[in-house]
Amino acid sequence: MADWVLHVDMDQFIAAVEVLRRPELAGLPVIVGGRGDPTERAVVSTASYEAREFGIGSGMPLKIAARKAPENAVFLPVDHEAYESASAEVMAALRALPGVVLEVVGWDECFLGVTTDDPEQTAGDAQAAVFDATQLHCSVGIGDNKVRAKIATEFGKPRGMFRLTEDNWFEVMGEKPTRDLWGVGAKVQKRLAEHGIATVRELADAEEQELVGEFGPKMGVWYHGLGSGLGPSVVDDTPWIARSHSRETTYQQNLTTVAEVEAAIRELAGHAFDDCAAEGRPVVRVHLKVRYAPFETKTFGRKLATPSMQRHDVIEAAVALGATLDAEREVRLLGVRAEMAMPEEGDTAERTPVRGRI
Repeated sequence: MADWVLHVDMDQFIAAVEVLRRPELAGLPVIVGGRGDPTERAVVSTASYEAREFGIGSGMPLKIAARKAPENAVFLPVDHEAYESASAEVMAALRALPGVVLEVVGWDECFLGVTTDDPEQTAGDAQAAVFDATQLHCSVGIGDNKVRAKIATEFGKPRGMFRLTEDNWFEVMGEKPTRDLWGVGAKVQKRLAEHGIATVRELADAEEQELVGEFGPKMGVWYHGLGSGLGPSVVDDTPWIARSHSRETTYQQNLTTVAEVEAAIRELAGHAFDDCAAEGRPVVRVHLKVRYAPFETKTFGRKLATPSMQRHDVIEAAVALGATLDAEREVRLLGVRAEMAMPEEGDTAERTPVRGRI
């Protein structure tokens, strides 16, 4: 008997929920995003596998997706309540499995911790439980820690399973580009390449201090460990403690004046503060995100003088950040994120340096 980590990832979750509600959409390229109108400014939330064959993917502007999509493509609006309901059913089915600890990561994914001599059997049981409860399919990555389990899932998609451990890590991942590692994006990949690190094995063999010099003492060590597939192995069902709340809007018409931008920032900051106030935790830092037309995005941050529970303080901090924007450029998106102080008891769960928890 050994301790295993299973990563359960729903296959094309949002699109699958929509197809389940509308069986006539099965087999069609389904694209979900915004209000379902490809002429509006919004991005793709998810695309069915049939749509992905045309190069359409999450985060892509709907207008670009519409240009890539075939004539029989179907565009649908985002329905948060439907996805939350389906997610709750999925998690309830998995939580009912005997002997497992469940850690929710998002709507469509979670980790299962289990002690067993047959993790593939548990993975199969998880897939069957989810399908029986929801008629939705999922893939399962099996690993000896969270990093390997999460990466393994991609090899099992769709509707399958794959085991990735210390024993076969370099056999499977060694020659793959660093971009294939969880948490390594295009920018980090480029910075690694500047140090002559292009593959996972090269990252594992790199000098840790060189990476610390490039990324800092926390992230340098983390990225070096990723090369060997290192990561946390304890599945923790402790509820996630939010670090911040944010509000973001893409405007159908560009904001063209300083007054328009300030009014928009005030509205977003007010909503972000209200979300934090509902948790009874003071705000310690405010971040502003701007996307200038046509598509250049920048972010700014400012620490408050003291942690504040005052709406005015948060709004004015966001407005002050807005005053640093280029007044000559039109704005197509704004976002405000309010970062909160942690509770006195802190967060006892093991977290990763990126995205809070893996």
